[in-house]
Amino acid sequence: MLDLARLRALHAVSVHGTIGAAAEALGYTASAVSQQIAKLERETRTTLLERRGRGVALTEEAVRLVDAAQELLAIVERAETDLEERRGVPAGRLTVVAFASAARGLLPGVLADLAHRHPALDARLSEVEPHLSVDLVAKGAADLAVAHDWDIAPLPAPPGVEQAVIGDDLCDLLVPSGHALAGRAAVRREELRGERWISQPPGRVCHDWLLRTMRAVGSEPDIVHRAEENPTLIALVAAGLGIAVIPRLGRGPLPAGVTAVRLDPLPVRRLYALWRSGAARRPAIAEAVRVLREQWVPAAGGPPGGTC
Repeated sequence: MLDLARLRALHAVSVHGTIGAAAEALGYTASAVSQQIAKLERETRTTLLERRGRGVALTEEAVRLVDAAQELLAIVERAETDLEERRGVPAGRLTVVAFASAARGLLPGVLADLAHRHPALDARLSEVEPHLSVDLVAKGAADLAVAHDWDIAPLPAPPGVEQAVIGDDLCDLLVPSGHALAGRAAVRREELRGERWISQPPGRVCHDWLLRTMRAVGSEPDIVHRAEENPTLIALVAAGLGIAVIPRLGRGPLPAGVTAVRLDPLPVRRLYALWRSGAARRPAIAEAVRVLREQWVPAAGGPPGGTC
């Protein structure tokens, strides 16, 4: 008989792409995951993973086995959901994935609240990109995702995934304090033609928003510096090297030398909680979504100056 834990390990490698990433998601060591898959290969008398450079690839037989594993894991999830629903209290493990600023600015308080109110619930957080988090939920590798979208790029919920709005995160134009726009109450986007921009790299939603927004007013933005993390972007603004649009969530107090100015119209990104339809009745999901919404106002509120 096939061992469910070993099938779960293979499924995690399929979802996350590497043994190391699968181990991190499962809370195991890479060696433990490798051993599980080696035992599964002996049980099935089949080669399941092939070395590809520094990574691994699933064989055709492994892909078929992963499909079966996903069906079995869905059955187990339904059974666990039924039991938790009958008990009526959040319990068991809840794996949560969230993008960086939500993981920093929203989830610590949410997780602490859940731990305090529901000691039988073991909620665990991993930081991932928004587009990846939805896929992890859809494939059963995570229970709950906190993701976001902008008006230019709506967040689609794939079949079998439900979503609820958490709230709207406001975004500000950050400029060096000595910049000509620093004293303005509001700035229209057309007034930003010819500015030197600091942005996240191509492929990130914030970068795409900047390109589309400025092109819509007849300007190709001059992106002079790129960085992944918002604190780095803000530090570059503080050094007087350009301007940037940064969401408020998780931003923290702005350093000396940086001023937040309101853009008109105001850029907004919307945050969502997403979970599989099969787990919708699970008390842990309902309670986590409730606490996310409850804590949203103090997490995202505050003046444009960056005291949020």
